[in-house]
Amino acid sequence: MGKRRLEDAIKKIDHPIEVSYRCFELDPNMEKDVKDNMYEALAKKYGMTIEQAKANTENIVRMAKELGLDYQMDTLILTNTFDAHRLTMFAKTKGLMKEMTERILRAYFTESKHIGDHETLADLAAEVGLDREEALHMLAGQEMTDLVREDEALARQYRVTGVPFFLINKKYALTGAQPTETFVQALKKVIAEDEITVLNSQDSLNCDENGCEVPKRK
Repeated sequence: MGKRRLEDAIKKIDHPIEVSYRCFELDPNMEKDVKDNMYEALAKKYGMTIEQAKANTENIVRMAKELGLDYQMDTLILTNTFDAHRLTMFAKTKGLMKEMTERILRAYFTESKHIGDHETLADLAAEVGLDREEALHMLAGQEMTDLVREDEALARQYRVTGVPFFLINKKYALTGAQPTETFVQALKKVIAEDEITVLNSQDSLNCDENGCEVPKRK
């Protein structure tokens, strides 16, 4: 949801903005194959009842729907996401990280696909334009592991403890799925700080690598 709200905010701002994705695991110790469903896992983790877990999740589903996102929590498959992160880093080398990230998120939250399964990930890779066999070969080995770990180490340096987490110009941080307007205000603030105000008049001497231009007198 935070990703969608950021995208909506960028559409409202007439300024080029580059978005880079980073790797972060909420639960690095999670198994690849998890028997518990989302509600059971939440109940165990936070010491609540299944009914309470469902109620909390329903709020998330409702907010997602308002953004045009279709979250299917009843059938969502919990899994370890490390290999999915490796695949996004692999896609980055091909210029398709944004597309790969979006496809994995939709597969996980909406389509209830097992994004810890290599065959499933390879299929998703092919859908965004990557070579399926090349992706499958990468997943079978240890490629991209160091790059994922580097991102996770960077997250620790910034004291990131949850997602979504947004770092703007390595200076301002926003946590959680903030309202779109909050992103708009934050981006405008950074853009304004980066702008250079020209104080000299048009009658000044301008020089570059080709020489100097003497201002014309009217």
